[in-house]
Amino acid sequence: MKLNLLKNIYTALYRIRAVEEEIAKKYDEGKMRCPVHLSIGQEIVSAVFSQIVKKRDFAVSTHRSHAHYLAKGGSLKRMISEIYGKETGCSNGKGGSMHLVDLAVNFMGSSPIVGNIIPIGVGLGLSANIKNTDQITYVFIGDAAVEEGSFYESLNFACVKKIPVIFICENNLYSVYSNLSERQPMNRDNSKMAKSIGVNSQSCDGHDIFKIYQALNQAATQVRKNKKPFFLEFSSYRWIEHCGSNYDNSIGYRSEKEFLSWKQKDPLSKIRNLLLKKELTNNQLIIEEKKINFEIKQAFNYAAKSKFPKQKTAFEGEYAIK
Repeated sequence: MKLNLLKNIYTALYRIRAVEEEIAKKYDEGKMRCPVHLSIGQEIVSAVFSQIVKKRDFAVSTHRSHAHYLAKGGSLKRMISEIYGKETGCSNGKGGSMHLVDLAVNFMGSSPIVGNIIPIGVGLGLSANIKNTDQITYVFIGDAAVEEGSFYESLNFACVKKIPVIFICENNLYSVYSNLSERQPMNRDNSKMAKSIGVNSQSCDGHDIFKIYQALNQAATQVRKNKKPFFLEFSSYRWIEHCGSNYDNSIGYRSEKEFLSWKQKDPLSKIRNLLLKKELTNNQLIIEEKKINFEIKQAFNYAAKSKFPKQKTAFEGEYAIK
């Protein structure tokens, strides 16, 4: 992997981590207008994705979507404003953390309903077929989504219709407080299951930057060429509680020992050390990190100064109203 690419991935990873750590730091102030689901600890897939995805490609995501949104090129200022419920937010202050949209970069939305964004992503992929473009749709899901009927129906439809969509499953072992072992049969292989439907698939270590890049790059190249779907599953682990800003190892659903074993795999420190071995100095990295920290400070200041939306705009820009 070239030095510049490695540095770009590190920068993207550091930026996502720093943004979410600042959200966690400020969340207890009570000014954010929505629940937040942080991806601290599992950001590396998004960081690599940021270097492969094209602006014209589509992406959709779940309730844990901050990293995907930023990696797709979404506006940091508008994302933070959305979390604060301000009119300058990417969803005009109406959606909050779990409903991020940025049509300027083809981030077509995120949803907290498990599995419900999958058919929407496949529909976007179908539109690329109809219009005969070379766009790919990336559908980010968690491990719980593969337990939903929409997952199987969408994979089947995408396979039959040869739709250029990449399903990216970030398997962090838990759905809220329920371990994988309590929800799925022992030794189930989701990539083999996807392959049995007819979809090309691969499982990958979600902490290994080189394996992640190879898997995502090969999938994107293949899908853009043959217009057929691909399923990728990355093993990962969230450090923070399911919803909120705190560490929750004390409540009993996972152990401190388990948490620490996964934390030792943290790609951020590993990539930083790798860069220092490749002729970059600590000062060079610190300069980049300071730039990012300043950008984050500006984003929060922008959100603080922005106004709340007026009541009369409540139903403007909605896809559907009852």
